[in-house]
Amino acid sequence: QVQLVESGGGLVQAGGSLRLSCAASTPTSIPYSMAWWRQAPGKEREFVAAINWSGRSTTNEGSLKDRFFISRASTKDMMYLDMTSLKAEDTAVYYCAADITRPWLAAVAEEDYDYWGQGTQVTVSS
Repeated sequence: QVQLVESGGGLVQAGGSLRLSCAASTPTSIPYSMAWWRQAPGKEREFVAAINWSGRSTTNEGSLKDRFFISRASTKDMMYLDMTSLKAEDTAVYYCAADITRPWLAAVAEEDYDYWGQGTQVTVSS
């Protein structure tokens, strides 16, 4: 089991930057890949970026890859999303997710992820 806690959300002006963090904890030493997803009001949850266990493989949503950057601490238990040049349409609840089945992959399908955090709200004012 992987417990995930997101932090770092808040209110930011358009054009600004924000760093989200996800703290992961497990009762046993199991490898897992991680990802960021987001859900805007009235919309389905959408993929943002993923990173595998080693941190050497990442996948990014195409339209966000030039503004959003995913990374993972060498300790493996922290993941980050550095968001730059934020736009009003980036407003959403951002979720952290973990995949224990294929830790070598940075998967893009929602059903690939086994555990989810509670989410952190990001609001971008225009």
